[in-house]
Amino acid sequence: MSRIFGRFEGHEQVVFGQDETTGLRCIIAIHSTVLGPALGGTRFCTYPDDGAALDDVLRLSRAMTLKSACAGLDQGGGKAVIVGDPGELRSEALLRAYGRMIASLGGRYVTACDIGTTPADMAVIRRETRWATGADPVEGGSGDSGELTAIGLHLAIEAACAAAFGTPELGARHVAVQGLGKVGRRLVEHLVADGAKVSVADIDPEAVARVAELPGVEVVQPRDVLEVDADVLSPNALGGVFDATTIDRLQARVVCGGANNQLAGPADAEHLHERGVLYAPDYVVNAGGVINVANELHPAGYSPDRARQRAEVIPRTLSHIIDVSRREGVSTEVAALRVAERRIAAVGRLAGFRLGDG
Repeated sequence: MSRIFGRFEGHEQVVFGQDETTGLRCIIAIHSTVLGPALGGTRFCTYPDDGAALDDVLRLSRAMTLKSACAGLDQGGGKAVIVGDPGELRSEALLRAYGRMIASLGGRYVTACDIGTTPADMAVIRRETRWATGADPVEGGSGDSGELTAIGLHLAIEAACAAAFGTPELGARHVAVQGLGKVGRRLVEHLVADGAKVSVADIDPEAVARVAELPGVEVVQPRDVLEVDADVLSPNALGGVFDATTIDRLQARVVCGGANNQLAGPADAEHLHERGVLYAPDYVVNAGGVINVANELHPAGYSPDRARQRAEVIPRTLSHIIDVSRREGVSTEVAALRVAERRIAAVGRLAGFRLGDG
């Protein structure tokens, strides 16, 4: 296999697009359409170089395949990046040019919001293609998916605590929350309602101020949050937070957070397992967002109640993965991968059956 195609190994299609007039430079990575059209958000941000952008979109698109499979969705995995500073480059013309790039794929890739993109952006993109989800409700979309992501994450923490401590009750638990964005902030509100003690940290002082006065909340420095002596650590900022050094310093018995790609490398899942830390795979527990936007593709249209019911499956899925981990003697990360691959193999084979018009 050539060096170029070897880099894309496991991916069905990788598309590079640009529009010189608007400054658009984008990469769309379709990892798998075995279960259905590839679904995943568009990230709009700067990168050190184009190679870093490509690495990011390839890693994220693969994770979306696993996320949709574990969530029980009839969707494959994809992701896209628009390279550049959204504060400087974002324009109607650029977003519409990007929408045409998506339209050229004929429905193989369905986009949504991610870092640097908003429901308002999705509304502009969908003026050029129907394969854009997560637009503002007034534009016919489902809007901000952070609320359902936080709900699913909260339920997953309860399931993880049931496995680790014998009860899902969070009132007597201490939870450390790293990152107070649209998911982390809402998670803190749920935990406070439970009566939990919550340690919070964020590099943005304004984000901290929004939750600092809630009952049971204490503020810690961002550099210290991973080492808080808590029952549960919930990373909700950027990825790559767990490596050999940080894992050895963990005090928490459970790790369950909404950040993508929390592990710096595959060996870190085994390291957590060896230390007796129950790690809830991020792409399992943060699936509320993709469940929400996938619901827009339902034949009957978007239903918040239907989306909520689908998100309530997340804790059962996590409990099943924990059972597989214990039964087969592997880390929860490996168990989640096996659960996803088994569903893809079992359901994906049906694509080989010729279907009638009905």
